[in-house]
Amino acid sequence: MLLKYFYDDKIAHASYMVGCQATGEALIVDPGRDIAPYVAFAEENGMQIIAVTETHIHADFVSGARELAEQVGAKLILSDEGDKDWKYQYLAEYDHELVYDGTVFKIGNIKIEVMHTPGHTPEHISFLVTDTAGADQPIGIFTGDFVFVGDIGRPDLLEEAAKIKDTAEPGARQMWQSLQRFSQLPDYLQVWPAHGAGSACGKALGAIPSSTVGYEKLFNWAFQHEDEDEFVKALLAGQPEAPKYFAMMKKLNKEGPAVLNGLPQPEQLDAKQLKSVLAEGLKVIDTRSQELFAAQHIPGTLNIPLDQSFTNWVGWLLDYEQPFYLIIDSASINEVVHDLIYIGLDNLGGYFDPEVVESASETQCYASVKPSDIAEQVLDGEVVVLDVRAKSEWEEGHIPTAHHIMLGYLPDRVQELPTDKPIVVHCLSGSRSAIGASLLQAKGIENVINLDGGYTEWAAANLPIVRT
Repeated sequence: MLLKYFYDDKIAHASYMVGCQATGEALIVDPGRDIAPYVAFAEENGMQIIAVTETHIHADFVSGARELAEQVGAKLILSDEGDKDWKYQYLAEYDHELVYDGTVFKIGNIKIEVMHTPGHTPEHISFLVTDTAGADQPIGIFTGDFVFVGDIGRPDLLEEAAKIKDTAEPGARQMWQSLQRFSQLPDYLQVWPAHGAGSACGKALGAIPSSTVGYEKLFNWAFQHEDEDEFVKALLAGQPEAPKYFAMMKKLNKEGPAVLNGLPQPEQLDAKQLKSVLAEGLKVIDTRSQELFAAQHIPGTLNIPLDQSFTNWVGWLLDYEQPFYLIIDSASINEVVHDLIYIGLDNLGGYFDPEVVESASETQCYASVKPSDIAEQVLDGEVVVLDVRAKSEWEEGHIPTAHHIMLGYLPDRVQELPTDKPIVVHCLSGSRSAIGASLLQAKGIENVINLDGGYTEWAAANLPIVRT
């Protein structure tokens, strides 16, 4: 048996190749949209990808299942559990098999048994893996977004992201039942989840790539509850805000994402075209560092720096129905295109070299200040304070005079802010607030200040805070 782990750290996504070396046949589990790494590894190791499966209709990235079916002829082996709202709609075009709880299929000598594990979503399944060439019991289980290292999948995404009302609590109760069944599995079974630390599909995922059933039963918080009602309450409490793009991912993965046949190659545009794009009201994302953007940027552009959070925030803040553009160095464009198509942002209209900022006839800037330098004005109400952190962070403690609008919701709620005073934007350290500051300026609010060091430095300076 061959088992290969693939990981995309931008969205904390894990996918796998499991193959039979005796027959050279392989299965891909929970693939991302860029299938090149799977194809390359298969070729390097003399394997043929004959099938692809996934544990559920994913919400946080575009699946590569259809891409593999199209490009290498892989058979689609997908869940037919759950209700009518969670059925794949593109399968008729391809060789496919719908599977249910108890379904068994083989990849060479590798036996895969399907286990229905609803809770995160109604159609969610897991896969017990047995290498029949040397064993008659499973070695491990692909748990998808069911059981993570140290955490479990959140059941509120259908309600929070897909806007399907009254599904969070029933999902949590389904999760309870699924966990009772999981607990009956042998302790030695390896656990291979679809996400690691940083994913919004749970609230406290561990950073190591795998675990065992026994370890999770001992140390995963979800297995420490003996009462179902208390478990449901604990599971639903404190979940992070569901990124807006999750609803679009569900839709794309259910209906079938567009087939790419390779990474798109966007066109580099010039400064004149940039003016036209901004005049049309289209989004232009400046990917330079927050320091460079704060010092000088083109009015109307939005700053989302190229860091580990880039994919998350473009998913939150870009419109899937409109073309958008980037200010980015040409050396970085291919990596960024990869990240964009991973979450279905295929409508990149082109990009501009950062030199367009330096040569622009009109530019803007914004100031950054330390908490100690502006605390008096903050506490006296001489400035408006905007806290763009998550709800859970706000509840742990916040600046007394602050307005709270989580960054992802800010574009829709800018009108709530008074504009007769300077607006001081802050987060925990200053990174999210830099995005927020750029967003406010792009919306026409010029007098914006970023709180350098954010709430962390405010609290460290023993300045007043309020705890909810």
